[in-house]
Amino acid sequence: MDLQLNNKYALVCGSTAGIGKATALALAAEGVQVTLIARNEDKLKATLAELPQQRQHDYIVADFSNPTELKAKVSDYVSKHHGFHILVNNTGGPKGGPVFSADVDEFESAFTQHLKCNHVLVQTVVPFMKSEGYGRVINVISTSVKQPLDGLGVSNTIRGAVANWSKTLANELGQFGITVNNVLPGATGTERLAEIIKNKSAKTGNTEEEAANAMKSAVPAKRFAKPEELADAITFLASERAAYINGINLPVDGGRTKSL
Repeated sequence: MDLQLNNKYALVCGSTAGIGKATALALAAEGVQVTLIARNEDKLKATLAELPQQRQHDYIVADFSNPTELKAKVSDYVSKHHGFHILVNNTGGPKGGPVFSADVDEFESAFTQHLKCNHVLVQTVVPFMKSEGYGRVINVISTSVKQPLDGLGVSNTIRGAVANWSKTLANELGQFGITVNNVLPGATGTERLAEIIKNKSAKTGNTEEEAANAMKSAVPAKRFAKPEELADAITFLASERAAYINGINLPVDGGRTKSL
């Protein structure tokens, strides 16, 4: 299938590891010119070197704890280089723990890194999308927007807010040829998953292998996802072929989520 992504520009957040990096590689393989964005310049340079070199890929160094600075950096980049047809919002999740014992600052920090930063990026890139009559905003969230996950209280709360923001945005922007969709990863082989397994092991007294196997047993596919499998779903949603898919929450979880 020709995804018709040649000569498109994409901004991929959190693109030095895990799902973000896999997405950057997948989009670049389809002919997209990718701009990576993350806070560690050394990792950005290393990822940049791995991208196919038929396009002039680039990167922006930015910290998602400061939305004002993030917006300024991306705005400056757009004014000097080009806008973006595709925005992939992807940021590492908040630390785990029960929601009742979470400090208020944890909610504020997560709200800033996820919803506020997503919002300022959308405000920055949508004018170009409107002028092109083509835009794809894809938010990497979590299956917790359909079914809250035990031990991830702050994450469950913030992810739900992002999902509702996204659905509202989809309603507002659809008339301009811009779609807004959410991809909901299940347990995926990333650093984040390794941290969750470690915490589960410490809490239960089981080995990390036992904790991982218990998690896999809850998945009908009986395994964890590969980051590349999430990247494939994101790349399709970014394409011309997905033009009439808008405002959805797409679980990529091997069937773990029990709700429809």
